[in-house]
Amino acid sequence: MSERYSRQTLFSPIGEEGQKKISSKHVLLIGAGALGSANAEFLTRAGIGKLTIVDRDYVEESNLQRQQLYTEKDVLEKLPKAEAAKRHCQDINGEVEVEAIIMDGTALSLEPLFAGVSLVIDATDNFETRMVINDLSQKHRIPWIYGACVGSVGMSFTIIPGVTPCLNCLLRSIPIQGMTCDTGGIIFPAVQMVVAHQAADALKILVEDYDAVRPGFSTFDLWRNQYQTMKVGRAKKSDCLSCGEAPTYPFLTLENATKTTVLCGRDTVQVRPPAPRKLQLEKLGSDLGGSGFTVKSNPFLLSVEKDGERMVIFSDGRALIHGTKDMVHAKVLYQRILG
Repeated sequence: MSERYSRQTLFSPIGEEGQKKISSKHVLLIGAGALGSANAEFLTRAGIGKLTIVDRDYVEESNLQRQQLYTEKDVLEKLPKAEAAKRHCQDINGEVEVEAIIMDGTALSLEPLFAGVSLVIDATDNFETRMVINDLSQKHRIPWIYGACVGSVGMSFTIIPGVTPCLNCLLRSIPIQGMTCDTGGIIFPAVQMVVAHQAADALKILVEDYDAVRPGFSTFDLWRNQYQTMKVGRAKKSDCLSCGEAPTYPFLTLENATKTTVLCGRDTVQVRPPAPRKLQLEKLGSDLGGSGFTVKSNPFLLSVEKDGERMVIFSDGRALIHGTKDMVHAKVLYQRILG
């Protein structure tokens, strides 16, 4: 066993046998931002056999405050995050096979990547992709680890098909949607706390110590010194369409994907979420106003503008992105603001 991992193998729950298991496993990491870059570094240092990193974005200056793998050189070169993460991980540990895939994660594009994977780690920034991950995890019986953070708040939950509730079950009872780091900001310690939860459970799964996996849904607020782990075993639903007795995997179907349409005769793209949402427009407007957006509102909609980009948001989650016909850009902007 390599001296590189000697301190990890001295930890008895891992040991040399556990290290051999880690080095034989393949992890799919979806997202290479704050959570993704930290998880990529952890897995590389831990000696994972293969790491596949999927991300659609490139490195920007605002990322450097919290996305620990990246440098000013990556910003100047406008490197895609997946490729930049791959390069830095290979510099850290040449024994690890690292694959970078630069693409938007959809049901169609992600499903082939689940073949031969031992674990999936969520490091995404929107719920559409998370629900796709959830359904693919259930369909292919692969555990995955949910994680999210904004401001000083973070949350994490490890989902094991056939054992725990899935994310679709939890959405019925736990309000886990909220602002994004583009609207509410974020502090680096919150990222590190979420990654600590994800990374610890990842090690447990990779060495196949499932009894040690954290059983609850963990949330915290580092600024307010709050920490809570909720028991969620009863949230598992036999009629859940993702993990129940007769699953249909609804979030893998085209009709449940975000819809984008260029409006005829206008430089405007309409974005419609997979399912209607019930947005509290007054609170959303207040939050966005506090994050530097210019906000105008009436009882039916919000008009928000920042950095020359304007979006009109309706209470059902539908939005009009003005000043563009680029549907990909409109979808990314929508998810940055509404998650």
